[in-house]
Amino acid sequence: LVSLLKDCYVKWPPDQVHDWVRQYFSKLDSQVFGAVSETDFLRYFELMGVQRHLKAAGIFARLNHRDGKPGYLRDVPRTLSYIVDLVPTYPELRFLAGLISDRCLPRLEGRA
Repeated sequence: LVSLLKDCYVKWPPDQVHDWVRQYFSKLDSQVFGAVSETDFLRYFELMGVQRHLKAAGIFARLNHRDGKPGYLRDVPRTLSYIVDLVPTYPELRFLAGLISDRCLPRLEGRA
């Protein structure tokens, strides 16, 4: 679900993404629906996205450095912005988001 709704190439409005996640959650099998709250499901969705976006940014960097394909670097700011955007809801991500905002993103400016 994260791969579809928080894509590295297209960014949907956050409210729309959350609506789609809630719709998906409401249609889950009753075993899952009863075992996880909607709030926890959304949290799991968001935190799985953090892992996915870090991995994707790393792959884009590898494609640049190893394979000589710098075009993917233009997608890194969008990809990492998903993590930075989560700080108001998940303050435990503040340190990671700070590294991204202060060290990673400035180095990518003007690269694409």
